[in-house]
Amino acid sequence: MNPPYVDLSNGFEDVMISFEPDSNEHTFPAFQYSPVNVRGPGCPVDPSEVTLPGCSCLSHSCVGESCSCLRSHGQAYASDRSLLSTNESDAGPCTPVFECNALCACGDACSNRVVQRGPRLRLQVFSAGGRGWGVRTLQPIPPGTFVCEYAGEVIGFEEARRRQLAQRSEENNYIMAVREHAGPGSVTQTFVDPAAVGNVGRFLNHSCSPNLFMVPVRVHSWVPRLALFAGRHVDAEEELTFDYSGGYRNQTPGRPRWAQTDAAALAGGTLGRKACRCGADNCAKFLPLDLSILN
Repeated sequence: MNPPYVDLSNGFEDVMISFEPDSNEHTFPAFQYSPVNVRGPGCPVDPSEVTLPGCSCLSHSCVGESCSCLRSHGQAYASDRSLLSTNESDAGPCTPVFECNALCACGDACSNRVVQRGPRLRLQVFSAGGRGWGVRTLQPIPPGTFVCEYAGEVIGFEEARRRQLAQRSEENNYIMAVREHAGPGSVTQTFVDPAAVGNVGRFLNHSCSPNLFMVPVRVHSWVPRLALFAGRHVDAEEELTFDYSGGYRNQTPGRPRWAQTDAAALAGGTLGRKACRCGADNCAKFLPLDLSILN
């Protein structure tokens, strides 16, 4: 690693998140690094509180019907901790993603512990030209690999609306609104804002043809962690992007359909939408905007 690069996470992650702080092209934002979600205004529960039951497995890694977590929620990961593929043509919803948690008897080696282990890849925040700051990988990433969370303050709907309405059009808005269909007529909403408190995920840019996709994953709490996985093979030095609207054009391995999110990073202020500069052939020309939060 060249001397100018420092660790963005200040040691909070097990691997270095490198960036060059003396770039003259963009002003680096002031924020508090947190590897996981924190409780913000309007959030009814502490995201770090352990509220889900644990399994009693005594082996190093949970398997099949012997694990209460896998029996209840299904197996989401392969033995190498990659996200299992889903067949989008199958009828009916797929099993939600729940990991083993702090109350489980299995150890850290369990293959059902992925997002909670944090990033394992060498990531770098860099100046992405007209798109501000971005994130790239310093190593190849196979499909289905967990990359990082989109972590920040978990806030309520009214607080998300207040922050959106108070924002000036020239400012970046990082609020992610994720809606999950929990059953007939039942929708849960989670709002995450990493502007003041967040992790490396706050620097990921939008693309209309992304290489990452988002899956809400529950670990210790019912408050989901917004996990980003590689949707295809990603080359070293390639920029990492996801679709702020929650879509993914080439879903390989795909997302569980229960978690097909109507997600939107609420880019742009109340004065209008911002132009998209992703450069993809299928570019929609404007960044996604979730208008429901303003109603």
